[in-house]
Amino acid sequence: MRRALSLSTACALAVAGMLSGCASTPASGPLGFFVTSVGSGQGGNLGGLAGADAHCQKLAAASGASGAGARTWRAYLSLPPIFATASAAAVPAVNARDRIGAGPWYNAAGVLVARDATELHAGGAITKATALDERGRTVNGRGDTPNEHDILTGSRDDGTAFAPQADTTCRAWTSSTEGSAIVGHHDRIGPLPENWAKSWNFSHPSAGCSQEALVRTGGSGRFYCFAAN
Repeated sequence: MRRALSLSTACALAVAGMLSGCASTPASGPLGFFVTSVGSGQGGNLGGLAGADAHCQKLAAASGASGAGARTWRAYLSLPPIFATASAAAVPAVNARDRIGAGPWYNAAGVLVARDATELHAGGAITKATALDERGRTVNGRGDTPNEHDILTGSRDDGTAFAPQADTTCRAWTSSTEGSAIVGHHDRIGPLPENWAKSWNFSHPSAGCSQEALVRTGGSGRFYCFAAN
């Protein structure tokens, strides 16, 4: 007689799509995660974090998913700290992982993507198959035309911000000209075979912050949105 799977193993397999459910978290649930179907149209200028959050909220409300518009949506974006100067106080870093609530998060197909931030950043739950847009459509990846697998995050692979020595957020998500942004690959295909290059949230810097620059390196200005409540 086969030994029953442990709860943690069952949950892990459920996230990977190998089991249909998990004893502590339902296998399907309300929309709580998506890749934006469109970016701002202004490259890395998202209107700051507030503008990016508002974009997530607008797309969620228009998605047609039950109750999605009533939830509070946050863009998965980080900001580096700002050190104190003679005329301005210090501003702490903003970490993407701290903005998105406690989970669990389900995609537009009702599939569990992650139960919490620890699981989200520890495994391979986000893939081309699960990183759907707000209407449940697959987002183009490597091998598709056009390739749009570069997803703006400005984050390390653990969901935290970088130090401010280099621009990793298109000037706090307000630049559509100068600067650069860290992107991840939702399809988990990277420029190199190493695991870090295939991360969903940290693969490489963009060529610039204009819409053209983002397109040139395999993106279109899309980003991840999570329901924080």
